[in-house]
Amino acid sequence: MNAEKRDTLLIRTDASNRIGTGHVMRCLALAQEWQRVKGAVLFAMAETTSALEQRLLREGIEVVLLPEKPGSCADTVKTAALAGQYGAVWVVADGYAFGSDWQQRIKKSGSRLLIWDDYGHAEHYYADFVLNQNLSADAEVYTQREPYTELLLGPRYAMLRREFLEWRKWQREIPVVARKVLVTLGGSDPENVTGKVIEALRRLPDLEATVVVGGSNSNLRRLEMSLVDCESAIKLVVDAQNMPELMAWADMAVTGGGSTCWETSFFGLPSCVIVLAENQAASVRRLREVGAIRCAGQAAETGVENLCQSIYGLAGDLQARKNLSERGRSLVDGRGVNRVVANLRGNLELET
Repeated sequence: MNAEKRDTLLIRTDASNRIGTGHVMRCLALAQEWQRVKGAVLFAMAETTSALEQRLLREGIEVVLLPEKPGSCADTVKTAALAGQYGAVWVVADGYAFGSDWQQRIKKSGSRLLIWDDYGHAEHYYADFVLNQNLSADAEVYTQREPYTELLLGPRYAMLRREFLEWRKWQREIPVVARKVLVTLGGSDPENVTGKVIEALRRLPDLEATVVVGGSNSNLRRLEMSLVDCESAIKLVVDAQNMPELMAWADMAVTGGGSTCWETSFFGLPSCVIVLAENQAASVRRLREVGAIRCAGQAAETGVENLCQSIYGLAGDLQARKNLSERGRSLVDGRGVNRVVANLRGNLELET
């Protein structure tokens, strides 16, 4: 046991092919800030990959595999036992399995609890804090909660990792025509939406693309084969360690509708966003309504030809890209993680 017993943050994630890499990465942002204010961090994960585990270990974070079914009674017992063993002052849970019963049992064990929630998945909330960083977050979704439960809602609390925050003063230049495209559609992408985007890019030879995929992508070999003898300038990057640099390099992006949207917004990177899961739909809709993204549709319904039109249309529309860049940057100031940790530590004077 390497984690210190003082001021430990225990993060419980339901990381699997269903709950993707982005959830672990946003928890990592919280972990980094907790460490910065001199606390220790422990990740308790249902599943992981070698790349994810090594990333956490490099950050000085201990990783424990907790194979019990997330949200189950056995999971509660093990999570509460870990909290006691490590002297955790907070338990943070990110995953759709951590419903009302799980929250109530954790609270009864004596732990303070923050639940990361994207769409109101629980019937009742017993956590001390409910965090929903989406633009679509609405307090009306959380009326069934305890009197002590506080809500942290909206992109004011958007989580960005330390490597992104180092670019806070960087300024983007918007070219007349976008040539460089970044594609990032999640760590696993079980429906292989990335394959459709690559096929669209192959039909757009004027563009240069970097396509980022996770090492857990079951279609990796197919993606590699699709680029054999490809005449377009398309590069495949597995488990990228330099996402901020790639976002600075790109003129525009094609992304999923998850946490990546806050990273591209922070960078002022104009984006075509594909809705990869139903729980992303409301957030993507609101981002489109406020002019922060272009929506390329639902993954299952978006064909290669439509993707070609979306990508090429945005690449050639200078004013649209300028507007998307400015609106995105206005939503995310990079201080969301500071605000969340300030609340956890009771240091509310930092809430500015």
